[in-house]
Amino acid sequence: IEQEMKLEAFAEMERLEAKLKHAKLPAGLCLYKQDWHQGVVGILASRVKDKYHRPVIVFADEGNGMIKGSARSVQGVHIRDALEYVSSQNPGLIGKFGGHAMAAGLSMPQGNLNTFKTAFADYVQQQLGDQVGLKQVLTDGELGAGQFSMLLADEIRQSGPWGQAFPEPLFDGVFKILDKRVLKDAHLKMTLEHDSGEVFDAIAFNETGEWITSAVQHIRIAYKLDINEFRGRKSIQLMVDYLEAV
Repeated sequence: IEQEMKLEAFAEMERLEAKLKHAKLPAGLCLYKQDWHQGVVGILASRVKDKYHRPVIVFADEGNGMIKGSARSVQGVHIRDALEYVSSQNPGLIGKFGGHAMAAGLSMPQGNLNTFKTAFADYVQQQLGDQVGLKQVLTDGELGAGQFSMLLADEIRQSGPWGQAFPEPLFDGVFKILDKRVLKDAHLKMTLEHDSGEVFDAIAFNETGEWITSAVQHIRIAYKLDINEFRGRKSIQLMVDYLEAV
């Protein structure tokens, strides 16, 4: 269901981009399709947000003329505050809402959606300015030879729980691609070599890596240091949050 909804959402975004031509996408995105599943709209909002680097709200039909939305945000926009501002400036526009800085939920009459889209995009534009659509990846730096240790990975694992305002350590670096394949048509599994000569398994969820051609031999990644356990054997695994060609 998620995969089908994601394809439909990205197709809708492509139509919107074609319609706008050289104009910019709205600073805040709202997507709605009557037959979308309420239980998946949060995941879908995250996927669209990750691709377009701006706050996203995905709506599904709730019945009785109401729609229910799930919102995901980016740094610089407190999404619950955004909903509160839009609601205060447009009394009666939103039925109810709640959430926190990076995620929220709301409901409203379906007929209010177009007015809400405009008000939401305008607020996000005010908050982000020329930073709209820019992806910023903050890391804790590079790991050097000998630092890719089971001890460090275990210390990180034991230091949680991680969450909002207390993110898990994220590292970055350039690696040589030794092998890659796609799992379940959705996730990129790679074998990467560090400058030190150390070789690691790495996985990037919801990334197929179609752009990684034979001409791309090295990539820069932002990753979390993890431990993979398989048939009683433990090994270092890199959980990739971001990747780009070098």
